[in-house]
Amino acid sequence: MRALARRIAVARGDEPADLVITGGRVLSVFTREWLECDVAVSDGWIAGLGSYEGRERIDAGGRYVVPGLIDAHVHLESSRLLASEFARLVLPFGTTCVVADPHEIANVLGTDGVHWLLDATEGMPLDVRFTASSCVPASRFESPRRALTEGDLEGLLRRRRVVGLAEMMNFPGVIAGDPGELAKLALAGAERADGHAPGVRGPALQAYAAAGIGSDHESTTIEEGRERLRAGMWLLIREATGARNLRELIPLARELGSHRMAFCTDDRDPQHIAADGHVNALVRDAVSTGVDPADALVMATLNPATWHGLAGLGAVAPSYRADLLLLPDLERFVPDVVLTAGAPPGEIAAPSVPEWVRHTVRVAPITLGDLRIPWEEGAAARVIGIVPGQIVTEALTEVPGVSKGAAVADPERDLAKIAVVERHLGTGRIGLGLVRGLGLRAGAIASTVAHDAHNIVCAGVDDGDMARAVQRLADMGGGMVVVRDRGIRAELPLPVAGLLSDAPLERVLEQTEALMAAVRDLGTPLEAPFDALAFLSLSVIPELKITDRGLIDVDRFEIVPLRA
Repeated sequence: MRALARRIAVARGDEPADLVITGGRVLSVFTREWLECDVAVSDGWIAGLGSYEGRERIDAGGRYVVPGLIDAHVHLESSRLLASEFARLVLPFGTTCVVADPHEIANVLGTDGVHWLLDATEGMPLDVRFTASSCVPASRFESPRRALTEGDLEGLLRRRRVVGLAEMMNFPGVIAGDPGELAKLALAGAERADGHAPGVRGPALQAYAAAGIGSDHESTTIEEGRERLRAGMWLLIREATGARNLRELIPLARELGSHRMAFCTDDRDPQHIAADGHVNALVRDAVSTGVDPADALVMATLNPATWHGLAGLGAVAPSYRADLLLLPDLERFVPDVVLTAGAPPGEIAAPSVPEWVRHTVRVAPITLGDLRIPWEEGAAARVIGIVPGQIVTEALTEVPGVSKGAAVADPERDLAKIAVVERHLGTGRIGLGLVRGLGLRAGAIASTVAHDAHNIVCAGVDDGDMARAVQRLADMGGGMVVVRDRGIRAELPLPVAGLLSDAPLERVLEQTEALMAAVRDLGTPLEAPFDALAFLSLSVIPELKITDRGLIDVDRFEIVPLRA
């Protein structure tokens, strides 16, 4: 009450502010105007706009004063960094708040892992809000450590900083009215539910929206985006590393205005962020297509705050938290001053990582026989076709080469073998298939980052290299690895849940660059081959995927044989 009374007194001009930002052009996200006024800050909150005196002053010198940027949907784990290092990476780009779905760590460690991540992000200058992971597993075809129950979700939804239900990935179940999926939507605290409905249109989309799903970040075409807006859903425009949808969808902002649209990064690699930026990069790219800078900034501030019910965030206005950026221009959108709650972010302490968070890879030794695919000459096989720049795939049919009664990779035709190895409970279960589009000419690559169950996914043209890669991941407790001629050419250890490094940001970037150089030496033309590999095991993204249980026809939502 004292702080509130003081803020009101500062707003009246009866008391000096803690900080006054003067000489700037202040964005009103409510009217899309640029105001020439002071911004008065009291106890970390904005007291008023106008003419003020303060104990400290920042002369904006004509720079643009805008709210801190908000990522409407992100998986912290996809940065491969501890939360403290992720904050160090994105804060200089102006991201001051993210809404995180922790379903990556939930698949590996259940709700214990989610509660640890919640605790690990407490009190950071980066404001991390969470949604309760609704689909662990993403479908019945995946094998996490254990499924999250309704009781688990109830417990998460009661946690402070949990703002709603995370993406409902089992869209076939929701559309069909599956009682288990509908029960999740009926939980207290689940009134805001994020969506995940790739390719869903027509009556099926109407059913999905009728269930109360309020947003979707999986639109890849302008027609899908327009249909979601017409259904009253929020359109979250994604520009990730492996799924780049902004250029396709941003014309809707020019056509319809920025109402009910927001930006998200979903899964963006650390080297991608370091080189290109974070949410500010989406603002920049939107403006480069002709979107008004004020509209683009609203999509990165007020709109995500409105959708997620983040009271006091997303605006430069009285009673809003003083998460503020000073931008020297409206082209690059790289701030030269970042304030969180009215102060520079400062040092960020790394969280402690308990031993139980580290030991998560349990697999039996892999033999060449485990990777053998018995096959007849001339028989056709279902093949996963990678679509560059997207996480959807094509369902292809090819006749693989055969050697000694087994299907083999064929680099000349860009056919590699792929294996998904269950790694949580040591069951020994392995799903085997073929993939086109990785461009591998030799060796193998493997990772424990394999959405969303995060079993080991491995692809290669040599069975021995594939077996070596899987074993190396088991030995180092998770990560990413490149193998050629049985030798380890590069690796990125991710010992925290098999998802995160415990190294500083700079070391992770260095290891990632070495990893990318090594995989490029194997012949891949893909910009993000490990991201492409990781999404081949996500059984709720069309058309054809693979898990440890086998090939999944996502359109039919069933396991199908490798033989076509």
